[in-house]
This record gives sequence, C-alpha cells and structure tokens, in this order.
Amino acid sequence: MRGGLTDAEQPARVVVIDGPAGAGKSTIARTLAQRLGLTMLDTGAIYRTLALVASRVGVSWDDAAGLATLCRGLPIRFETLADGAQRVLLGDEDVSEAIRTPQISAGASVVSAHTAVREELLAVQRALGAQGCVAEGRDMGTVVFPDATHKFFVTASPQVRATRRRDERLARGDRDVPSVDDVRRAIEERDMRDSTRQASPLAQADDAVRVDTSNMAPDAVVDHLLTLIEAAPEG
Repeated sequence: MRGGLTDAEQPARVVVIDGPAGAGKSTIARTLAQRLGLTMLDTGAIYRTLALVASRVGVSWDDAAGLATLCRGLPIRFETLADGAQRVLLGDEDVSEAIRTPQISAGASVVSAHTAVREELLAVQRALGAQGCVAEGRDMGTVVFPDATHKFFVTASPQVRATRRRDERLARGDRDVPSVDDVRRAIEERDMRDSTRQASPLAQADDAVRVDTSNMAPDAVVDHLLTLIEAAPEG
C-alpha cells in the first residue's frame, strides 16, 4: 500500500520519453519497458501506420479530414515478443518493417502535423497506455499523458542523431543510404516541422528531466533513467 491506497487503487505507472528524431527514444523506451515490466507504447508507429494506410487507400497525407476518418477505424495493436522485440500489427498484418521506410517516415511527419489527426488519435494512445506503459514520442509529457509518473526529454546533437539514423538504415540492409550530412539536413528539417507545427509541437514538458544521449550508449541511458525513477518519491 502506498499513500493510503491499495495496489489495486494505485494509478497506472506511466513513464514518458519525448525527444527529436534519432535521439534513441525507441531503443531506450523498449529496454526501459522490459526492465520495468511495462508495455512500450510507440506512438510514432501509430502515425507511421496511418501514413501507410493512407498511401494504400489513396488518401493524401495533406487531407486532414480524410486522415481523421481513417483514424477512427485504425486497427492497430502492439505485440511484445519473448525477446522483448515489438511487432506493430495492422489487423492481422505485421507492418513493423513496412512503416520504417524513408517514405513512410516522411509521411508520418506530415500526417502528425494535422490537428484533426492528433485529436482523433489522442484517445487511441491513452487507451493503449491505460494499464501503464513506457510511452515515447514528441508530445507525450505535454499533451497525451500530462500527469505521467515520470517524464524525460531525450535528445542528442544533430550530427550524432544523423549518424545513428544512417547506421540503422545500413543495418536494415538499405542499398541507397544518403550521406550523414544529407541525413542530418533531413533531421533538422523534421525538427523544424515538429517544433513549429500548431498541433502538439515537439516540446519538453516543464517537469521533464532532459537527458543528452550524445555520448551515452543506450544501456547507460536506461540505467540512468532507472536511477532517476527509483530516486523519485512515490506518489
């Protein structure tokens, strides 16, 4: 029992990790979720899946109303495998790889800028994380889970983020991978779009802890976050 509440009455533990593209949010969130025994909520995958569906059915990524309609019936769910890896399922189809192409990544940035889309997906994200989760994205601590148990803003220098993104693509076997400088320019353009958009811009929550991962390995970042979580007073 904590704070006079039984375990059943305790609010679900929600840990949020916000930050720009290439900061290592997904890897860190996945490992942290495993260590804490929580589900990982990859909100970026939700927007990527929406962009994929829109491209398949012929809805323009600039069509806010059309995209909002697609959101209402988006059959997305996450499945955690025995090794801790996570699959993204669209109905019964595994789209984990299909949503990671450069084209769909660009589409996710476009569709996520629409206010109508973010409003429609807000309830979806909260429902997926209702039983407790580690959620990563760009507006988790400011909009989706403003009362999260723990909030972190993970970032790194543009050069480091670009190198990581390029290495990820090479590891996936991409044959046509641009230079680090080109990837950095693309990341900086996305940073600008994400931080200046009207709907839920990329921003650090006032009560979030900022963590620069430029010179830290993912496991070291996770250990650091766990230390901060364990040191925080219980609510």
